[in-house]
Amino acid sequence: MAPWRRLLAVGAEGVASGTPYMVGSKLLQGWLTASGIPLGMIGLLSLAELPYTLKLFWAPLLDRWPIPWPDRRRGWLLVLQLALVAVIASMALLKPHPDAAQLSLVGVVAILLAVVSASQDVMVDAYRTDLLPENERGAGAAAGALGYRAAMLAVGAGGFMLAGWLGWPSAFLGSALLVAAVLPLTLWAPR
Repeated sequence: MAPWRRLLAVGAEGVASGTPYMVGSKLLQGWLTASGIPLGMIGLLSLAELPYTLKLFWAPLLDRWPIPWPDRRRGWLLVLQLALVAVIASMALLKPHPDAAQLSLVGVVAILLAVVSASQDVMVDAYRTDLLPENERGAGAAAGALGYRAAMLAVGAGGFMLAGWLGWPSAFLGSALLVAAVLPLTLWAPR
């Protein structure tokens, strides 16, 4: 199999990892600030990023119970990426308001996003480790980081531009489409 195909797959998975992280951190914070949510409440939402630190506790479960189609790693990647598309798109339906119930709903969705995204990060790392021979791991790390940074730029700059032009729901829908664009690449990616 051609090395470029493996590196392209790893880069695409980097895009799928970087997108939800930026949505949950920067895009969500920008939206809440623009909606007049007090900064103290926005600061509390940074606790929603805790699953990225705690993912080591459920990572063995993902490995223990693989989804066999199309293979043990890409099966989980497809399920998690579909979930990310749904969660990010659902953020377009939220209406941030200082009201406790509305803000609690935003917090629950942010935590759900972080749990699914952290789980995907576990599987992306496992897939990259399984896929790449030792002599391609350096290039694979670079390709993954490039995809991750490209997604951060697309969501960071592009998301805020979309929000300015078309409103915040379009920024979240655009981010969901970015993750959705990786789905065919995950199916096409090598075993």
